[in-house]
Amino acid sequence: MFPKVFKLILAILSLGYGVYQFTDDYIGNGIMFTLLSGMFILLYFKNEIIFLSFLRLRKQDFIGTEKWLNRIPNIEKNLVRKQQGYYYYLMGIIQSQKNLTQAEKHFKNALKLGLSMNHDLAMAKMSLAGIYLQKRRKREAQQLLSEAKKLDKHGMLSGQMKMIQQQMKKI
Repeated sequence: MFPKVFKLILAILSLGYGVYQFTDDYIGNGIMFTLLSGMFILLYFKNEIIFLSFLRLRKQDFIGTEKWLNRIPNIEKNLVRKQQGYYYYLMGIIQSQKNLTQAEKHFKNALKLGLSMNHDLAMAKMSLAGIYLQKRRKREAQQLLSEAKKLDKHGMLSGQMKMIQQQMKKI
């Protein structure tokens, strides 16, 4: 994994060399280097390791997801703010299988840093509400669940939300 500054430097260098190739009448090379610089800019905003860990999570491979996430050496230095949010979001999902206190901490960090998709925000808030419910903090769980309902516009999480609401009635 390359640091984010290194990705920007590579993008600028390849774009500059692409412009040089255009001026030298090597149009094909110029197009290739311009596209290459676009790829580096894309990798600046979308981290490749987080993408690969999402693919592992999709297969329900929590151990593999955690291995991919542990390959990121310095989170604050190598990831932009939204990527840090997704890192903590994924760690929260993994830790919710093992340790609820750590999962709560990771979900709070993810919400504080921000997630770009509304359904990811809804999932993080719903998971945090479930953790609060297990810790007998009903009022906070209710508030987070109502916020998650507002964010879940397509109703993808409605089944899980109904289950959490039934558990709330039992407490």
